[in-house]
Amino acid sequence: MTNAQEPPVQAAGCVLWRHSPADGALEICLVHRPRYDDWSHPKGKLKRGEAALAGALREVEEETGYLAAPGAPLSMVKYFANGRPKEVRYWAAEAGTGGFTPNDEVDRILWLPPAEARSRLTQPRDRTLVDELLVRVFERT
Repeated sequence: MTNAQEPPVQAAGCVLWRHSPADGALEICLVHRPRYDDWSHPKGKLKRGEAALAGALREVEEETGYLAAPGAPLSMVKYFANGRPKEVRYWAAEAGTGGFTPNDEVDRILWLPPAEARSRLTQPRDRTLVDELLVRVFERT
C-alpha cells in the first residue's frame, strides 16, 4: 500500500563522468546492481543528518571506488520505491582517482559514451540526467 503522507526517503547521487583514457572522449559511469538487475547512476540513501552532496560523493566512492569532484547540480528525481516516495538529488561529478572492486551492492560498472549510457540505463528517469549533464556541463545536446 502506498502512503503519500509518509516523508520521502532522501537519497543522492552523481552522474559520474570522465575523459576516456584511450581517446579523451566523454564517458559516463553506470553501475549494475545485482539485487535489482538494473543499470543506474551511483546513488543511495542519505545517512541521518548527512548533507545531500556529501552523501552523493560517499555513494559514488562506495559504489564505484572512485573519488569524485562535484560540479553542477542536476535535477532532483522523485518516484515511488517499495511503496514510499523517494527524492534523489543529483550532481554532475568528474571521476578522480580510484578503481572499482565488485561488492554485494554493485557487481559491475561500465564507462560508456553518453548515447550508449543513455540507452543502457534501465529507468527512463535516469536517461534525462545524461541529457542534462550534456547541456549543463558540456553545452551540447
